[in-house]
Amino acid sequence: MAQVSKVPAQQFLDFVNASPTPFHAVQSAKDLLSKAGFQEIKEKDSWASTCKPGGRYYLTRNTTTLVAFAIGQKWKPGNSIAMIGAHTDSPVLRVKPVSKKGGEGFIQVGVEAYGGGIWHTWFDRDLGVAGRVMTRASDGSIVQKLVKVDRPILRIPTLAIHLDRQETFSFNKETQLFPIAGLIADQLNEVAETKEDEFAPLKTVAQRHHTQFVELVAAEAKVKPEDILDFELILFDTQKSCLGGLNEEFIFSPRLDNLNCTFCATSALTESAPSTQSLENEEAIRLIALFDHEEIGSRTAQGADSNILPSIIRRLSVLPSLASSSEDVSTAYEQTLSTSFLVSADMAHSVNPNYSTKYESDHKPVMNKGCVIKINANARYATNSPGIVLLQEVARKKGEQEGLPVPLQLFVVRNDSSCGSTIGPMLSAALGTRTLDLGNPQLSMHSIRETGGTYDVDHAIRLFTGFFEHYSELAPKIFVD
Repeated sequence: MAQVSKVPAQQFLDFVNASPTPFHAVQSAKDLLSKAGFQEIKEKDSWASTCKPGGRYYLTRNTTTLVAFAIGQKWKPGNSIAMIGAHTDSPVLRVKPVSKKGGEGFIQVGVEAYGGGIWHTWFDRDLGVAGRVMTRASDGSIVQKLVKVDRPILRIPTLAIHLDRQETFSFNKETQLFPIAGLIADQLNEVAETKEDEFAPLKTVAQRHHTQFVELVAAEAKVKPEDILDFELILFDTQKSCLGGLNEEFIFSPRLDNLNCTFCATSALTESAPSTQSLENEEAIRLIALFDHEEIGSRTAQGADSNILPSIIRRLSVLPSLASSSEDVSTAYEQTLSTSFLVSADMAHSVNPNYSTKYESDHKPVMNKGCVIKINANARYATNSPGIVLLQEVARKKGEQEGLPVPLQLFVVRNDSSCGSTIGPMLSAALGTRTLDLGNPQLSMHSIRETGGTYDVDHAIRLFTGFFEHYSELAPKIFVD
């Protein structure tokens, strides 16, 4: 019998180490898709002469959200779309628009908390910065550049226990979460501050941020400091992701939530559609949607609660088949939605042995035992029984095909515990499409350093690949009006 492999987990390490921000995560996903032969298209363009049955494409919005799809050669208007949704963002600290701060002889950088992070885990870590920089090019145009200062330049220091013997570590996020970046004494020989431009609507970047900080970012972007017009920068832990545990059964990494599922979905799409020929007998479209801003509610132009996925589905639903271009498309969008399926892929909670009473006794997911199907009676997750049966059949089919089981687990929260949510419920409500929530189990969710299962990467990729390969065959057998 075949064996579960560590190789996908090792590939994931490369992916997550290269992706400290949503901007970089989308770029990493684009690299995987381009290498597999997917063609980049633009949302602003007409797709009538571009997107054809048998084709494989991807597009981005704000360079932080990505949608990619492969069109079956037997596609007809109104056919179904097999979809996997994930998200590219994680709880982080972001550099404030005016970040120049200091105190007691220290250079400090003002930061803003994004999402619901476990912020005490950010103290005493070696922090770099990464993100996008808007720069003025030599021809006067304004272009985006990605930057990644991959060395420790910032640190948030804790207070010595001798000065505050508190049993529970607490702090003020506005006044005690500012990282230190250096000593003011080291700036004494700097050039005088940039003169103000009386016609500039805002203060310059050099006036809003420490000069050395701007110079460091400019050097990374390979531009002059004065050519930087603005930036969106995120702090990240410079310690690399790695395999850990006695037998390397764990992944120790930041941003498992949710770059783990983002990587697995992207890998599954490329593996299920490696070429036009691989789509020869496919009637559906295979699609992944990697959204930004899930951690703050998704209600943005590039979030799952925006128009991006509905508008793309609408455009795809009316694409003509290879056989004819005169099909009736008046209800194609509604037909596509009614027969499609969305897997909402977002990380799940592994049982924590030190807090086992926090878990419902019959629903304690374990790492390296496969994806966790998430269920909630109050619709915090979108899973229902037809969806569970469908995924179970997909896993069975893929396991039989490869001679290696594809395990699944079930999870509900305790009745006396609060429950998180995902993009699943909002998308199922907006689209009316059948939806199921699942994810790989992990520990320390929303910490700066999380723990996942090495073999769950392989489990998830095989499950998602099976979903794409077998959906058209299985879906008609498990349909509920």
